[in-house]
Amino acid sequence: MVIFFLGDLIAPTISEFYGFPNITFPHGASAPSYLVAKPLNWIFDRIPGFNKLEADPESIQKRLGIFGDSTVMGLIIGLVMGVLAGYDPKAVMQLGMQTGAVMMLMPRMVALLMEGLAPISEAASDFVKKKFPGRDLYIGMDSALSVGHPAVLSSALLIVPITLFLAVILPGNTVLPFGDLATIPFLICLMTPVFKGNIIRTVVAGTIYMTGGLYIATWVAPLMTSSAMAANFDLAGNASISSLVDGAVWTTFIFVGLAKLLSWGGITLIGVTALGGLIYLNKIKAAKVIEAAK
Repeated sequence: MVIFFLGDLIAPTISEFYGFPNITFPHGASAPSYLVAKPLNWIFDRIPGFNKLEADPESIQKRLGIFGDSTVMGLIIGLVMGVLAGYDPKAVMQLGMQTGAVMMLMPRMVALLMEGLAPISEAASDFVKKKFPGRDLYIGMDSALSVGHPAVLSSALLIVPITLFLAVILPGNTVLPFGDLATIPFLICLMTPVFKGNIIRTVVAGTIYMTGGLYIATWVAPLMTSSAMAANFDLAGNASISSLVDGAVWTTFIFVGLAKLLSWGGITLIGVTALGGLIYLNKIKAAKVIEAAK
């Protein structure tokens, strides 16, 4: 229920930034980051100097010329990551070319996908309007549609080494992300539109988000490990496993962590209050739409 309500809340932002009309992302891996990005954006707007930084792909390309092109940026980021990883010169060049290719091809692949989805979305929207007159419903899609945006890819490529660095230096953290690193674009793809594509804000907010995620993943590791063992999951020789993605750590934190801190009555009250607030916000938005239509 919460994810559906979040889908309603983020839909206007998705339409404005990504240009996907009548589409939203009720996706557990991505939606929580939207709630983190909103207050952080309010704070960023009030930090002198920081609030003046324009770092969306268009502004960067305008200032840096060819070096601001998303493909060239991907090449440079890949080369730097290869050098920091200690690769040999050949592997460094290969990583740079691969990263640049991803930055060039992913937006085009998503654009082709959207061309095919647009007629389906429009037909589904028309069908819903006939069956439910006066209601404007969104089509729920996977947030994979958004990860091809240059701002998302650039930010994710920068956050990957930062996450590994955090995993090493954070006191008390016991999780070293591996497979999760490939899903970082999903974790920040709903932060990016809140920051209007500003890569600097997205990286800073993503770093804060990943810090919290690592600590929650550390806390939830025993629960995930015991669940995996009960399901006869192959731990591949690991004594403990955990995860940063698919909403696993956040839902566990909400439904288990808060339940330990509060009584079930308290967490139920918080949940009912939150849902009531979301319903109230949706009613206000619906009233505005009706008034605008009149």
